[in-house]
Amino acid sequence: MIVSIFGLAADVGTLQRLPKVIGSDSLVRELAYTARKMFADEAAQAGLVSRVLSDKEIMLKVALEIASAIADKSPVAVQGSKHNLNYARDHSIEEGLNYMVIWNAAMLQSEDLRVAAMASMDRKGPPPSFSKL
Repeated sequence: MIVSIFGLAADVGTLQRLPKVIGSDSLVRELAYTARKMFADEAAQAGLVSRVLSDKEIMLKVALEIASAIADKSPVAVQGSKHNLNYARDHSIEEGLNYMVIWNAAMLQSEDLRVAAMASMDRKGPPPSFSKL
């Protein structure tokens, strides 16, 4: 709910971020002005959620599969992706690209890069074991 029951406008960044996430100024304004509930199918259509699942058990199963897939990746790469996606959300494409160049240059020193490169060359070996953050 965007409009507070206390009569205040949302003040935690919702009004600044939601238009960029949804990409529809009119929908954001409707939600902000009316404080109506948005149900799962509409949230998926607006891009606020990646998918809608039929029940809690399936949702938990899918969430754990996704979490496991993420946990198998380099923490350096996951953290870098998260940081740069957040940066890109609030900056121009050019600024995001320039920032990414600097970020990746710093990550060239990461042990995970060597581990991933070696695993890529030796596809028959065990899965790579990445460092912890």
